[in-house]
Amino acid sequence: MPARTPEEIFAHHGQALGAEDLEDIVADYADDAILIVQKKVYRGKDGAREVFTQLLGDIPQAEWELQTAFADDVLYLEWKATGGGRKVEDGIDTFIFSDGMIRVQTVVYHVQDA
Repeated sequence: MPARTPEEIFAHHGQALGAEDLEDIVADYADDAILIVQKKVYRGKDGAREVFTQLLGDIPQAEWELQTAFADDVLYLEWKATGGGRKVEDGIDTFIFSDGMIRVQTVVYHVQDA
């Protein structure tokens, strides 16, 4: 079976995030993934789990607005989210995909009261 394309991986990632299914989110990350979030480095599936536990706590049951630009194995993502009485209006991520998994992700966002 061929590896999933970046678009397929991100489509699954978005569905898992919308469902707030932490283990399904983490499943998209390579074992040696690197996530740099708000200037802090997280590694592997445990790091991804920590990042998304925080994000889902920051904006629970969020409504997401995504703008994507794919180029080969890279995704640039601008996002907004509102949930739990809070909002993010300036989310910016970069993803690098490898072998059907998310290998690198950078994230910056600021939470405000909605």
